[in-house]
Amino acid sequence: MRIARDGTWFYLGTPIGRFELVRLFSSILRKDGDDYFLVTPVEKVGITVEDAPFVATDFTVTGEGEAQVLTFTTHVGDDAIAGPEHPIRVVRDPDTGEPSPYVLVRHNLEALIDRKSFYRLVELCSHHEHEGQSWFGIWSSREFFPVIPSDQLAE
Repeated sequence: MRIARDGTWFYLGTPIGRFELVRLFSSILRKDGDDYFLVTPVEKVGITVEDAPFVATDFTVTGEGEAQVLTFTTHVGDDAIAGPEHPIRVVRDPDTGEPSPYVLVRHNLEALIDRKSFYRLVELCSHHEHEGQSWFGIWSSREFFPVIPSDQLAE
């Protein structure tokens, strides 16, 4: 079994088209170290995950500034309120500088934030002092999540 970067689940090279089945599999997914497994009371089966097992396909915003709260929804119907227990992180490709944003959904399992949602997030970003440096980032649940150092925005 494999999960593609876009969140599509495959079995024997064929996409699993039934949402209910994907949802069921996602509910028994676990990450131990760098490896992913489907775990039932009697079996533990390895699974290949190309990037993140979930994709955050949308989010809602309540409040504004430091008090704003971002609630992400994944392609399998999970919700995660970004904050200390569900942090947002952005990894930049060392060659291209392209960002890959993630939000922790549950138990070491992250969702890749899709491109349209990331563009919406960037519109909500602001500059803030973080670890002695000015960062461009996003607030949720009174927690600041850095996206890119402010001085690298023009690059």
